[in-house]
Amino acid sequence: MAILVVEDEEGIVSFVRRALENAGHTVVTAADGIDGLVMALSTDVELVILDLGLPGLAGEEVLRRLRLRRPSVPVIVLTAKDAVGDRIANLDAGADDYVVKPFSVNELLARVRARLRTSGSDRADGVTARGVTLDLGRHTAFVDGAVVPLSAREFALLSVLLHHPNQVFSQAQLLDLVWGYDFDGASNVVEVYVSQLRRKLGADRIETVRGVGYRLSGGEG
Repeated sequence: MAILVVEDEEGIVSFVRRALENAGHTVVTAADGIDGLVMALSTDVELVILDLGLPGLAGEEVLRRLRLRRPSVPVIVLTAKDAVGDRIANLDAGADDYVVKPFSVNELLARVRARLRTSGSDRADGVTARGVTLDLGRHTAFVDGAVVPLSAREFALLSVLLHHPNQVFSQAQLLDLVWGYDFDGASNVVEVYVSQLRRKLGADRIETVRGVGYRLSGGEG
């Protein structure tokens, strides 16, 4: 497993990578928010160090989407914004820790060690609801214990629904979370993928809330 550094300043990336590798970690990097989110969702990372001022997709939006899809991955926000309000907002949005630039490499490494200890003891990289389990680390789905093959997009859509089993998602919300804000495909793509999931999981697994959207069957509220 690797630590993902999402940062667009080459000097900081080089500095952080060297420090982490010297401490024995494998490091992967992304220079913009879109690539960072894709790597965080598709790569077996154990921790994300996330800058906020990113090109392509703001760090705050990367954090929001990552928390919806992989809530178990620890995230350390790395930013020049040091106002108390900024810290509170990002911690409330799901950041596990907050390091302000300029920073001490020893402080960053200490925070990484602390987050990884917490991750190893308190977090499970999987989610289960309504008889469906997603193993996020292995990117595998199970229904009543049996493996069900899913495409990457089917897996992402199901992940959103399982992480929030009582929430109804509109088609617009699912398009944003699963396909991205700049999606320019067919307007009925959510319906198509929901239909595919129903065929694979069982027709009664995903409920249509008329005039609103979709949720896992059996959800409340």
